Amino acid sequence: MNFENVALDGFTVVGISVRTSNKNGQSQKDISELWSRFMQERIAGKITNKVNEYLYCMYTDYESDFMGEYTTILGYKVSSTENLPKELMMKTIPSGAYKLFKSSGKLPECVLNTWMQIWQSDIKRKYIADFDVYPSDAFSSETPVVETFLSV
Repeated sequence: MNFENVALDGFTVVGISVRTSNKNGQSQKDISELWSRFMQERIAGKITNKVNEYLYCMYTDYESDFMGEYTTILGYKVSSTENLPKELMMKTIPSGAYKLFKSSGKLPECVLNTWMQIWQSDIKRKYIADFDVYPSDAFSSETPVVETFLSV
């Protein structure tokens, strides 16, 4: 499994969230529904102060490890949290060391495959804030590249 070690400055993500778990495939169902809701309710148009058009899928508020409950937030990196609708959630991705993985291929399978490799690895994780970054053309490109950042 290839990755790069990177250092990131902290930033804020704003979007909608769901509490889930990887047990019994629950996260696949919950996160799929979160994506559907994001698109159907046109959440992207409700988020102001976007830094770019990259979509962030953040995993945070871990109960324990990857088998415990955690919160998934789907949204955008923002420069300010002023004037946001109350139904949106905001969470900061802290500065620090991350491992960067790149997935390319059919979505969502290629990203799920990356996560399955991470879960089976012996990487020492912080379980603070991990996230996937989807480029603006992720769903129109035949071979999008999605970046996964793992807090270490």
